[in-house]
Amino acid sequence: MSVPIIVQRMLFFTVWLLFLGYAVFFAPPSTPDTPKLLMKLILAQTEGLNPVLIALFNIMGILPIWYWFLLAPDSRIQKIPVWPFALGMLAAGGFALLPYLALRSPSSQASPTQKSLSWIQRIFDNRWIALIAVLGVFGLGFYGLRQGDWTNYLTQFHSNRFVHVMSLDFLLLCSCLPILIREDLAYRKLTERDILWKLAFIPLLGPALYLVLRPPLSPQQQP
Repeated sequence: MSVPIIVQRMLFFTVWLLFLGYAVFFAPPSTPDTPKLLMKLILAQTEGLNPVLIALFNIMGILPIWYWFLLAPDSRIQKIPVWPFALGMLAAGGFALLPYLALRSPSSQASPTQKSLSWIQRIFDNRWIALIAVLGVFGLGFYGLRQGDWTNYLTQFHSNRFVHVMSLDFLLLCSCLPILIREDLAYRKLTERDILWKLAFIPLLGPALYLVLRPPLSPQQQP
């Protein structure tokens, strides 16, 4: 059953406001060493840092790129500019994604084609490029799982606002991928009966398989 567009927009804006309000007013307080921790992560000065945080921080830099593979064809359909939100996700994650999901409209136009994409957008229709982004996330995840101090991470999750909000933002980005995958299916002449759609709801693994296995866009509009 299709959800009315006004209901979708209200839902996404509500989730965005709740997430923003929680991060500002209810998340654990910031700690004095947070700016130093953030600069170390940005500059890749990883000595003495928990591998879980290193992995999570870098995953949050790659996971938005997964969205770019879904936003590239979407940008040819939407009336609002897509790339300010796409670039904003690199710094703000779900705080930039949710407003886009609220403002975009389900496509009622003809599906985008490879010919309609710019050369930059065609990069994000390439499954081999997608494979690199997928391997980056899973490689970092494996590093964090094997080398990380999870007791220390849980302590920081409950006491450090930056770690706490970043962790929740990761879960939010993972949860929202199927929303854009659903429309991308239609762009590629697939249906919700396709196995790739069913797999999309497996956290991280399903969307990863979709990005790598999805067929390319049609070269040009079918008559």
